[in-house]
Amino acid sequence: MTRIDVRIATQPFDPWTLQGDLVREDPGGGALAAFVGLMRDHNAGSRVRAMTLEHYPGMTEAALREIAEEAVERFGLRAVRVVHRVGPVRPTDTLVLVAVTAAHRGEAFRGCEFLVDYLKTRAPFWKKEQTEQGERWVEARASDDDAAARWGTDASGSAETRLADLDPETPLARPNR
Repeated sequence: MTRIDVRIATQPFDPWTLQGDLVREDPGGGALAAFVGLMRDHNAGSRVRAMTLEHYPGMTEAALREIAEEAVERFGLRAVRVVHRVGPVRPTDTLVLVAVTAAHRGEAFRGCEFLVDYLKTRAPFWKKEQTEQGERWVEARASDDDAAARWGTDASGSAETRLADLDPETPLARPNR
């Protein structure tokens, strides 16, 4: 039985402990793939001192669970853990952990990457940066749309092509991050 753990964190969290816990909870998994997103101190040519992440409670968790369920279906994942920070954050703070286990590395890598790309395009989060020039909302980037298109969906999540229909040996293009 696949386990899906989706959390919204209002306080700092330790992504390394959460990954270790996921492995201990799934001794049958042969692979763990994880992504840890950090807040950087610059964006769009400006220094960023802090940022506030906003979301709609309830709706956000449901969207994250839906994305995780789709990843499980597409890649045969054994376990998924997604933890996303909201509220005020500062540079070097952990913003997100996406960790998955699977029987083999290929499924784990693809499942993790799929989840990260979908977090950028379908998850209902809004970011407001505090810069030296004042506050500004962070706009979506073209590379985010490219990431969604790679998986056969647009930013709204309407599927056009399923990854299962693609040749698994074909390397996927990587967006600039």
